[in-house]
Amino acid sequence: QVQLVESGGGLVQAGGSLRLSCVVSGSTFRFSAMGWFRQAPGAQRELVASISSGGSSDYADSVKGRFTISRDNGRKTVYLQMNSLKPEDTAVYYCNTILYGSTVAFGSWGQGTQVTVSS
Repeated sequence: QVQLVESGGGLVQAGGSLRLSCVVSGSTFRFSAMGWFRQAPGAQRELVASISSGGSSDYADSVKGRFTISRDNGRKTVYLQMNSLKPEDTAVYYCNTILYGSTVAFGSWGQGTQVTVSS
């Protein structure tokens, strides 16, 4: 059973930056595509960034040019560098294993990490 532990969230002013981390248990991390999702209050969970096992990445239009996803297979960790944050980025952020090129998530959800951007 893959376990996901997200961290790095917090309160930041608009224009600021945060770096989220997600540590993944299990032996198949290096073969897995990973995604960062977010869920704002009253909204559906949405995929904002994804990275393939080979390092290719893709982004939602709303974060393109501001967010960067990366992975460290040795540490079984996926990162989300978030720059130029906006109040509309406020949400709980989750990572999960995904089918690259889709929004389908496979694993159980972790507790997420709260990101709050003040104006």
